[in-house]
Amino acid sequence: MIQKLLINQECLSFFIFIIASLGLCCFMLILSWFLGGRSSSRNKNTPFESGIVAAVNTNINFSVKFYLIAMFFVIFDVESLYLYAWSVSIHESGWIGFFESFAFALSLLLALFYLIRIKALNWIS
Repeated sequence: MIQKLLINQECLSFFIFIIASLGLCCFMLILSWFLGGRSSSRNKNTPFESGIVAAVNTNINFSVKFYLIAMFFVIFDVESLYLYAWSVSIHESGWIGFFESFAFALSLLLALFYLIRIKALNWIS
């Protein structure tokens, strides 16, 4: 009975923390909307770079492949952080942790082979 009460108290304190955090964020957004200045002029929509007005049109269209490569990099980089955390705690995880991390690394390799197979990493096509 006491253990259930402690779990409920921990959950309640967590939800109070989440509600307070969201309330603080909403309060700051609403306060900045009320206190912030508003100007709607033509100069507001022009790009400003180091105090110099742009002489030429700076709209450059990038290929979607740049974004795909960036997303692949972020995904595999975050997954390498998981492998680093596993390597730090290898003594505590034992053989079960080893096989789980092996399955995780295998899924990474399968994802990489899939990306190569669908030619997502080719620049020429």
